[in-house]
Amino acid sequence: MKKVFLKIYLLLFISTTVIGQAQPFANEIAEFKKQDSISFPAAKSILFVGSSSFRMWKDVQDYFPGYTIINRGFGGSSFPDVIRYADEIIIPYKPRQIVIYCGENDFAGNEKLEPEEVAERFKTLFGVIRKKYKKVPIGYVSMKPSPSRKHLMAKFDAANTLIKQFLETRKRTDYIDVYHAMLTEGGSPMPDIFLEDNLHMNAKGYRIWQKIIEPYLIKN
Repeated sequence: MKKVFLKIYLLLFISTTVIGQAQPFANEIAEFKKQDSISFPAAKSILFVGSSSFRMWKDVQDYFPGYTIINRGFGGSSFPDVIRYADEIIIPYKPRQIVIYCGENDFAGNEKLEPEEVAERFKTLFGVIRKKYKKVPIGYVSMKPSPSRKHLMAKFDAANTLIKQFLETRKRTDYIDVYHAMLTEGGSPMPDIFLEDNLHMNAKGYRIWQKIIEPYLIKN
């Protein structure tokens, strides 16, 4: 019997491990769903969704006091992750507006990716959203430059341009350029707007974002 129980335990352990590997960020998504079950966000809020530059903006509501923000940035997510979890972190909220920050981690996870490929991933996410919300305005915050990913900046800039060009062909969209405001006169990332990891921003960096993003937000 002990051997039988041991085999069952090992099978359960392996199954759980495989599921965990197959579903990255599942714990974070589960936490969002738990929060929603306790207090579901009000409809007609502004949904911020994407990767860790949004996730770490924990006081984002303080930067935009005149708006109701739902922050669904998670992990070091890439476009495929946001697409995977769209039914959990985008579709349920009936938002007034959707603001996306994503793309950096696509390149960081696979430096062989070309800008055209990441732009296509954005278009796929855009299509997923538009299938459900045909008239909800969508804003895309450009991929930012950062010291730790300086070697990828040319690809970020190129993909940003492709996404901008795509959005110019679509109604109720905005391209929100934070990239260039974060550069020194010499074209390098400003050194004093990042945390020690040289990737994520400090309060000074987020103040730059606030000034650029706020004019695009839709008032109630």
